[in-house]
Amino acid sequence: MMKLLTKAIEQKLRNTDMNSSHSLEEDVIVKFFNPYGVGTWLIVAGEQLPDGDWNLYGYCNSGTWEWGTVLLSELEKIRIPMFNGRIERDRFNSGSVAELARA
Repeated sequence: MMKLLTKAIEQKLRNTDMNSSHSLEEDVIVKFFNPYGVGTWLIVAGEQLPDGDWNLYGYCNSGTWEWGTVLLSELEKIRIPMFNGRIERDRFNSGSVAELARA
């Protein structure tokens, strides 16, 4: 099973501000996706919670694109019945929100 957050990604998230204004021109820190269907999360900010979980903020698509938050634990719990799949991290992701939302 792929680890969704690496130490390097955690460090980048620690340097973000969840409360600042975010735009489509912003660089994506990490992209998560459902390899078998709908579900893409382009994460631009995050904060670690006292319980160790992460509150992540980004441009998300679960049918339509919108800005919002998701807990890392929620992504880790998603099971894709067909193929016994899980949410994955795009290891080759780079670019702005706008570029990756078009892809």
